[in-house]
Amino acid sequence: MGMCLPCLGGAADDVVETPDPETRRRQLAEAAEKRQKETSYRGVKNPESVERKKKKQEEMEKQEMMTSPSGGGGLKWQVG
Repeated sequence: MGMCLPCLGGAADDVVETPDPETRRRQLAEAAEKRQKETSYRGVKNPESVERKKKKQEEMEKQEMMTSPSGGGGLKWQVG
């Protein structure tokens, strides 16, 4: 009869403590951000290069908006 009681004695050591809600929320947010980053770069061999090109394109667009007074790209339509 006392044979199965010793095996229950170590069961308390196997219980995994769940982290508090704030820690759990932070871990879930980090995991979601990591998944989103991985899916956005799927199929891209060099993500740093893509980021550099994107930043350069944004800077060029910003510069273009600053130099053009109307912000329309500098083209004029003539009808006649």
